[in-house]
Amino acid sequence: MSGGIDSSVAAVMLHEQGYEVVGMTMKTWDYASAGGSKKETGCCSLDSINDARQIAVELGFPHYIIDIRDEFGEAVINNFTDEYLAGRTPNPCVLCNTHIKWDALLRRADQLGCEFIATGHYAQVREENGRYVISKGIDDNKDQSYAIWGVSQASLARTMFPLGELRKSAIYDFARERGFTELVNKPESYEICFIPDNDYRSFLRRRVPGLEERVAGGEFVLRDGTVVGTHEGYPFYTIGQRKGLGIALGFPAYVTAIDPDTNRVVLGNFEELASSRTLVGQLNMGKFASLEGRGLVPSTVKIRYNHDGSAAFLEQRGEKIYVYFEEPVHAVTPGQAAVFYEGDDVLGGGWIERHTIGEIPELLAELSA
Repeated sequence: MSGGIDSSVAAVMLHEQGYEVVGMTMKTWDYASAGGSKKETGCCSLDSINDARQIAVELGFPHYIIDIRDEFGEAVINNFTDEYLAGRTPNPCVLCNTHIKWDALLRRADQLGCEFIATGHYAQVREENGRYVISKGIDDNKDQSYAIWGVSQASLARTMFPLGELRKSAIYDFARERGFTELVNKPESYEICFIPDNDYRSFLRRRVPGLEERVAGGEFVLRDGTVVGTHEGYPFYTIGQRKGLGIALGFPAYVTAIDPDTNRVVLGNFEELASSRTLVGQLNMGKFASLEGRGLVPSTVKIRYNHDGSAAFLEQRGEKIYVYFEEPVHAVTPGQAAVFYEGDDVLGGGWIERHTIGEIPELLAELSA
């Protein structure tokens, strides 16, 4: 229970359905040590913890706070910092779901003798052919299947998503009907929980002493290596970034590549952001245990949370999947997650390792040779 409307309504729904509900709120981050300028907000803030507890008190079920700051720091914060220093753009929320939240919830559930855990994610899960399959929530505008592709089969076997078959409007109606007007009026939080001011550059500067001095003065270059200016340091840029570059080239310029070894940031036009294939590793397969040996598997691939998804072919080679897009996709970003869909079902996902520009016919000819 994060204190927001979705997890709160999920708990209330299960309570009304006769389940013996135990509320859990996770404390993931010590805001006092973050050093940001903005008051803590979002899930896991003190106000949100109190809001979650109040729901439990009103309905008469227990509520506990799980302190996972140490695990969160080691797995999520350190990864966040390391990824930017490696020239990649991390996705801490997906990493937290994959390695922290589910494991922490299940450990606590076992201690309390609980059979299942439930969250307020807009997604669905079912068992099919011995596999637990995640599928999209029916509300396309709120679907969160992308964020939970990394949850293990063992964890999914004990997971419930009460909101998966509901639209957001129905959630608001449910809360209003029961008098939870504060939940309805509470703004939703979208920022990274440990960066409430949304300023990841300042976070990195505070997190890595001397970083600014170490990386300042790097070169902006074009794809052919032409130097066109200097920048503040490669960790402070992301693939696809256009704003805040501080340089005028006579055309809309985007970050198309980042080289941490040389502290160079490559700029180009929008078309130079296009990739026809990408390599994905650290896989977690969903609907099927593996795609290896199936040849080119048609799929829809999402390369970021708010991406609509692009038609592609998947080819699994060992522990990696090569994604061949039918049409070039812009701003494929190493460090982000790629999630593979068959219709509404999640085939699996992994972390984008690199991307390549090329034409699909040539790639298919290369594979069949």
